[in-house]
Amino acid sequence: MSDSAVGVILLILSLLMLCLCLTLLVKTLQSMLLGKLAKTLKKYINSDLPKPFTFLTGYLFMLMGVGMTILVQSSSVFTSTLTPLVGLGVISLERMYPLTLGSNIGTTATAMLAAFAGDDNRRNNIQIALCHLFFNIFGIMLFYPIPFMRRLPINGAKALGNTTAKYRWFALVYLFVVFLIIPLILLGLSFNIIAFGIFFGLFVITMLFVVVVNVLQRKRKQWLPQTLQTWDFLPLPLHSLKPYDRLFSMMKCCKNDHVQVHQAESSKDTTTDVTIKNNSATPV
Repeated sequence: MSDSAVGVILLILSLLMLCLCLTLLVKTLQSMLLGKLAKTLKKYINSDLPKPFTFLTGYLFMLMGVGMTILVQSSSVFTSTLTPLVGLGVISLERMYPLTLGSNIGTTATAMLAAFAGDDNRRNNIQIALCHLFFNIFGIMLFYPIPFMRRLPINGAKALGNTTAKYRWFALVYLFVVFLIIPLILLGLSFNIIAFGIFFGLFVITMLFVVVVNVLQRKRKQWLPQTLQTWDFLPLPLHSLKPYDRLFSMMKCCKNDHVQVHQAESSKDTTTDVTIKNNSATPV
């Protein structure tokens, strides 16, 4: 058997083991975090520092994320452990945010240790490790200290979570598009700087237009012309996920719970109506 075939087999097995371990982790946490323990954790983890130090609470949890990630040497393990706790309602999304930012800084410790341990090209290794560190630090400085900017990733996470709860297939499509399709497109365009500039410029202008129109549709709809007050003038696949949902719902693994709940509620309402009619028809 060739080395490539062995590598593919090991990759598949590692992904299966990863999914199995994460599933068991979630099940274990669900069984452990019940009753008083869950209430105690929720009370203390989601609480703020007393005044006038309330504004330092997020930074304190950020430092906790740094320390815990350095201990386990993996931000993926740290965030994968905490994510089920957010799903169980033990940790709030607002508290998870600084912990995740801290883990992004903590994970750079591994690269720093590797850079100092190497003998060859130590200077270049340290430069790359510092680039990793300062990239994360500057990103945090951009999105966390300013309250308005702090809400952007949190609201985005809530919107993606609500969409995934409604459409199961959306999570896989999102990962496939954001982490594979878009990078491949940008990589291909990078070989032609003019085409890259045109594509990137059009993309930025389109996104700004969509964001501004969405905000005005919610806040100041009267400021917009009649056509732009809704997105109904566009074809349905361009402003709704329902056409794609009908396509993915043909697969058993992607059937949506909200459809089943709606059917159950409709059946319950129908049964209630029949019962009421029968009772009204019964002579007293």
